[in-house]
Amino acid sequence: MIFATAGHVDHGKTTLIQAITGVDTTHLPEEKKRGMTIDLGYAYWPQTDGSVIGFVDVPGHEKFLSNMLAGIGGISHALLIVACDDGVMAQTIEHTAILRLAGCPNITVILTKADRVEPPRIDEVKQQITTHLLNLGWSAPQIFVTSASTGAGIAPLRDYLVTLHQQEQQHPQWHKRFRLAIDRVFSIKGAGLVVTGTALAGQIALGDTFWLTGADKPVRIRALHAQNQPVEQAGAGMRIAINISGDVSKETVSRGDWLLSQAPLYPSHKILVSLTADEPIKHWQPVHIHHGTRHITGRIALLNNTDETPLLAELILDEPLWLVDNDRLILRDISAQRTLAAAKVLCLHSPRRGKRQAEFLSWLSALDKANTVSDNLALYLPKGELLLTQFAWAQQLTETALDTLLTTFDVISISGVVISKANAEQAKAKLLHTLEEYHQQHNDQMGVGRSRLKRMALPTYHDELVYHLIDQLRQEGAIKQTRGWLHLPTHGLAFTAEQEALWQIAKNYFQQSEPWWVRDLAHEMKNDEKVIRGLLRKAAQLGLIIPIIADRYYTHDSIEKFAAIIVKYNETNGSVTAADFRDELAVGRKLAVQILEYFDRTGFTRRKKDLHILRDKGLF
Repeated sequence: MIFATAGHVDHGKTTLIQAITGVDTTHLPEEKKRGMTIDLGYAYWPQTDGSVIGFVDVPGHEKFLSNMLAGIGGISHALLIVACDDGVMAQTIEHTAILRLAGCPNITVILTKADRVEPPRIDEVKQQITTHLLNLGWSAPQIFVTSASTGAGIAPLRDYLVTLHQQEQQHPQWHKRFRLAIDRVFSIKGAGLVVTGTALAGQIALGDTFWLTGADKPVRIRALHAQNQPVEQAGAGMRIAINISGDVSKETVSRGDWLLSQAPLYPSHKILVSLTADEPIKHWQPVHIHHGTRHITGRIALLNNTDETPLLAELILDEPLWLVDNDRLILRDISAQRTLAAAKVLCLHSPRRGKRQAEFLSWLSALDKANTVSDNLALYLPKGELLLTQFAWAQQLTETALDTLLTTFDVISISGVVISKANAEQAKAKLLHTLEEYHQQHNDQMGVGRSRLKRMALPTYHDELVYHLIDQLRQEGAIKQTRGWLHLPTHGLAFTAEQEALWQIAKNYFQQSEPWWVRDLAHEMKNDEKVIRGLLRKAAQLGLIIPIIADRYYTHDSIEKFAAIIVKYNETNGSVTAADFRDELAVGRKLAVQILEYFDRTGFTRRKKDLHILRDKGLF
């Protein structure tokens, strides 16, 4: 178990820890000279059962508050130190406010320097601090009265801390991905680079490979010390020193970096949060932002009125942070004199538009109230498709935990994308409606390729998911596929008897030469142009011929040959040009361009300047 101290400068935090553990946590020469904690200090107290109790000693002076904030991340129990002679002071108040905003659930009060005052003063300070903590929302605290110089009260305090340590249960984040906020970096001769910090989640073991954000490279775990003891495995809630190896140097790593079980997707620049404010917050207010062991600046963009609950905002970060859902950030005013609020991360992705719409704000409010991963997923699924990599990162779910979670929901999961069954049915209805409209607008064509149908109906959805839905519609008989073209079952069923007789004549002309214009074929067949136009449109619906432009047709076999030429050029050159196609077919440039533009329209290729690049190879 790890305890963090809190309290006003010179109230005896470091001396108390030394009285409990025998360890002096000051390590900087300036700290020993001034008798004041400046940076974070650490002490370890071995127990008879082989376990170790850890202490993080934080600075009390307001000038070093950023160091204090770096030391309380991941701490579930704080020791609030109050000197009996001074009582509750400025940093006592600020530290308790920060602990509340940071979500620290447990606090124990230790009164120091009791030998300097009379009993009535001790009772007065007890009342002061109890009232203060009750006003902040804590229950009446356990209070110990001590004197490090005489040893009074130290023994019962030690017994109490040991009892808390023995009662500690497994950390609630133990089974999530590993995250450690680095607070120290140093090199040891003969061992190499060492990073230290408090593990916020997950587990780590010797020989494992992790990701170091500062160097942005993978590293291997050579040695581990947890709670100041060599171990083979450690995890959430422990103070860990990690000897790492890899293509990294001390200069590429610093306080504020992270050691992670997996490479993060991308850092956050704009995030959506709910605020717990101790002071009035203004729109577009500049602030100092503290997260883990990192300290940056940014701005607050309020999304709703300040009298609404929860208070919702967008945080615009001047530098990116490695965040996950439900992380807490401490916000201080830009002069770094006052603690303003805590921000709870609701969403790592802030949309460009619609952030202040009532429906979206209602959704954010529901996210703020979500207590479990299942609650969170239930809120995301109605919004459409969900990328599992993004959701798993935001919730820090292992692959096993994610698979288990998905079995409890009625979803379709394809190629890392998940969608609810209800939304899948809506998407399928959209596909059918789009195909019906296409038939009405292009009644001379057999149908449309799946790539083009996807772009027309569901452009923002991922390809593999849409193709899966199309396959489902085909299996259900709602969509037919003829020669690669998707169409409704009722589209272009058959020739009439009269049309069949005419087609047998027209077919002979197509076997002799092509392409044919409607007017030219009508002239050759000595028939009315409108009749032949209707005949060829029906033949196109049946997939027998294909219009490369209005009223100009090739047979399907010819189009397949042209497609094969395009595939050949793309495999050898990466693209095909009109000149390539003209020379290959020995036709005029105008016809070559018409054919290539037809393939662009169908989605078989896409045009980039003068190049036609293969897009949907399976269409022909």
